[in-house]
Amino acid sequence: MARQNKTINSTDKEEVSWRERFAALGNLPAFFRLVWQASPGLFIGNALLRLIRAAVPATTLYVGKLIIDQVVQLSRQSGPADTTQLWWLVGAEFGLAVLSTGIGRAVSLIDGLLGDLLANRISVQLMEHAATLDLEQFEDATFYDKLERARRQTSGRTVLLSGVFGQAQELISIGFLGAGLSVYNPWLLLLILIAVTPSFIGDNYFNQRSYSLSRSWTPERRELDYLRYVGASDETAKEVKIFGLSGFLVDRFRTLSTDFFQQNKKLAISRAGWGVLLTGLGTAGYYGAYVWIVLRAVTGQISLGDLTFLAGSFRQVRSSLEGILLQFSSLTQEAIYLQDLFDYFAIKPLIHSPKTTRLFPNPIREGFTFENVGFKYANSSDRWALRNLSFTLQAGEKLALVGENGAGKTTLVKLLARLYDPTEGRILLDGYDLREYDLDEVRHNIGVIFQDYTRFKMSAGVNIAVGDIDERTNQPRIQQSAERSLADTVIAKLSGGYDQQLGRSFGKGVELSGGEWQKIALGRAYMRDAQLIILDEPTAALDARAEYEVFQRFAQLTEGRSSVIISHRFSTVRMADRILVLENGSLLEIGSHYDLLEKDGRYAELFGLQARGYQ
Repeated sequence: MARQNKTINSTDKEEVSWRERFAALGNLPAFFRLVWQASPGLFIGNALLRLIRAAVPATTLYVGKLIIDQVVQLSRQSGPADTTQLWWLVGAEFGLAVLSTGIGRAVSLIDGLLGDLLANRISVQLMEHAATLDLEQFEDATFYDKLERARRQTSGRTVLLSGVFGQAQELISIGFLGAGLSVYNPWLLLLILIAVTPSFIGDNYFNQRSYSLSRSWTPERRELDYLRYVGASDETAKEVKIFGLSGFLVDRFRTLSTDFFQQNKKLAISRAGWGVLLTGLGTAGYYGAYVWIVLRAVTGQISLGDLTFLAGSFRQVRSSLEGILLQFSSLTQEAIYLQDLFDYFAIKPLIHSPKTTRLFPNPIREGFTFENVGFKYANSSDRWALRNLSFTLQAGEKLALVGENGAGKTTLVKLLARLYDPTEGRILLDGYDLREYDLDEVRHNIGVIFQDYTRFKMSAGVNIAVGDIDERTNQPRIQQSAERSLADTVIAKLSGGYDQQLGRSFGKGVELSGGEWQKIALGRAYMRDAQLIILDEPTAALDARAEYEVFQRFAQLTEGRSSVIISHRFSTVRMADRILVLENGSLLEIGSHYDLLEKDGRYAELFGLQARGYQ
């Protein structure tokens, strides 16, 4: 994954044009639908509070003008002055300050609550959508980049939320302040706009480059996260120490992180330098207008109160406009990042249920038939994982799959479970294409325990219950499944029993050995009331005695059901009714253990090699 001489330039494919930036604003309606769905009440409350707060700056400045004019007027009186109106005005200004502070805190509170609700909602939708996607999509690096960018959108959405609301609030404030300025001289508004434009253009340009850098580095950032995990994890610590991998991992991390830092540093320095220059131009424009206002006050064309109001309004409008333009640049950047989220949600699975489905047979009568089935992975243009595969897994039959690593055994069972669909040919269930059945029904009736089963960092009971998660509160069934898989002997040693946290990622967690974890995983097969049970290397980590006991019980579990077993141990596969031998993705031999020995082919050769190893 090393990247040589990676630079950001105007021709980088990750560069974002102005048109794309404005187009990205089209994501905001969909975004605010998400916000509304998170909490309609908080959404409305936020909008109303910001509307009220938008009127406060102009009102405060105008009250300040009246106070100064009142003070000047009272100071010119020779006799006793009536200060009642003055103190009413001071009280009003105090009330506006308290109101502004209170509304500001309320807005911040609501922004935070809405942001948390939105992040939770997006996280749930990410997981729900992931459940609909195909296994093959998760095995594609491009898809994983999209998923990683989408995951990053679950946090930080409060920035976009408050940013858009803040923009609207500032625009309303400018409307009030601008109305006051235009009474004195409409050209002041144009001067302010000209003054803030250079800074806006500069910040927008550098925001664009920053986004381009961040987006183009998505694969490397994933690798950095992975290196951080591998370099400091309980799951990898043994091999990192034994093989002395720490130096290698640290060097790789240092190389990638330094490369990214140097590019980011170069961009940051350039941004800071240009920022000083462009902001200076804007400041010069502001003080030019300020001098004009002061001169009018000196010549008596406006009062001191007017001077205060105009200077304050001009400063406020300039600051608000600058903030809006700069935040607009940031807003378009955030909206582009938001596109990553919607791009992920736009991904559709290729494997799905047809509009009209067949009822899954209960019981299966004929079995599963492979008709000239071929399959190749999307990222492999010429290599077939399986090709020209034709056979029948009969109802109630125990079938073992044998072959060297890479022969296609696991791919075959994934096709059976419809985690993949054939690239060519078809799989029939009781005479009908497997694709004609409801996808959820197919997977509900097929139980698979893969060799690389997941070690869930959850309780022992839940780890077994995942075989049929709807039954997670059915303790008798969980215990019965544990007994059949021999997991009960493991759980009996745990201080927390079935409630014991497994894995050391969380407090009071206990780590199990490979064989103990395998017994827990096998318990999932007993939890699932499936018509077809598939075990991929189910006893690889078990000792000989435990393996014998497991298969004695497994024979009871699969009685009257179809089953497929993948194993390199011939003591395991010989219990099957028939054995299918795969080589380079093609069916080489099929038959019972004794039939294949008599045939004296590939199976007999492999059996003999393993048998001699025990002599």
